[in-house]
Amino acid sequence: MQNFQLGQRATITRTFTANDLHEYRALAGAMMDDVIPGPLLGGMFSFLLGTELPGRGTNYLKQKLAFPAPARVGESITATVEITRLRPDKDLVNLRTTCANARGEIVCEGEALVLVKDVA
Repeated sequence: MQNFQLGQRATITRTFTANDLHEYRALAGAMMDDVIPGPLLGGMFSFLLGTELPGRGTNYLKQKLAFPAPARVGESITATVEITRLRPDKDLVNLRTTCANARGEIVCEGEALVLVKDVA
């Protein structure tokens, strides 16, 4: 396995706009208020896993998410992925996934399992 370490992290911060929600509604056919939908928050994890940690070539196997508080349009949301387990014999990495608003409130949390055999 590459130079992965327990506790290694990657983060990204984004502020979703009313236009982001409008475009999501158009694609999903969903009606909603100013709450950011779970798939948009989960997409932040997908971005981090595929570009930062573990990186390009990551195979996303499993994701579990919970939404303890709503994320709202205009809030700055920081997504973090953190390595919690390394299984070099199977090329697997487990990660904790969280999104928090600027006040530090967790708006999305979960875990991911990825295959890193083909990571560049």
